Amino acid sequence: MDVWLPIVRDVGFPAVVTFFLLYRIEGKLDELIQSVRTLPAGQAAERPEDRSFPKMTKQG
Repeated sequence: MDVWLPIVRDVGFPAVVTFFLLYRIEGKLDELIQSVRTLPAGQAAERPEDRSFPKMTKQG
């Protein structure tokens, strides 16, 4: 707690909260990026080649 008080006084409360939240979210974002990068490889292995998709129609 002694470390955080000078930072809050010097930088300001909103900046400290922002840095704290960014630090917490960083790990989750790294996991999400890794999952998105591996997603196409997993889908290609599961997807049959002759699968047909329904046609999209414009509504409205």
